[in-house]
Amino acid sequence: MADPDLPSAFFNPYAVAIDDEVAIALLADLLVRKAIERGDFDDLPGSGKPLDLPDRHDPDWWLKNLLKRDRFVLLPPSVQLRKEDAALDERLDALWSEDDVRQEVEEFNERVRRGRYQPPAGPPLVTMPRDVEATVAAWADRRAARAAEARAAEARAEAHGKSRRRLVRRRRSLRA
Repeated sequence: MADPDLPSAFFNPYAVAIDDEVAIALLADLLVRKAIERGDFDDLPGSGKPLDLPDRHDPDWWLKNLLKRDRFVLLPPSVQLRKEDAALDERLDALWSEDDVRQEVEEFNERVRRGRYQPPAGPPLVTMPRDVEATVAAWADRRAARAAEARAAEARAEAHGKSRRRLVRRRRSLRA
């Protein structure tokens, strides 16, 4: 029942049509105003500093800034695969199991094969798929060499420690 003190035209909720976009905008505005009142936006990094905007209008300025800030590099597939090929051995050396190495090499080979069937979008693709068995064998050899090097370094450190202890004992005996 309507309030008898108010005129009937005072507020009629059916007289105003609000679509979804307007409702979302009003809700977002309300939430932002409440957050400002609570102080959620106080002491944000960059607060009070000018925006770094280009001199001329560029509709993609935010995308370019995102790419630069996050160091995204958009390369043609052929160049990207060359870079991946150059860094593959280092990436493989960080893996611990032969199964993981095989899977990584097979995934690389699949990307190379897909790149060969795509129309060229830049320089020609000269990267070839790797022989999985040869790559796994090379990985195992590098791993064994690193382990032998670590054992040799440990032995040198232990020998250096023993010789140092002897030197300290000699100095103590000379003082006495």
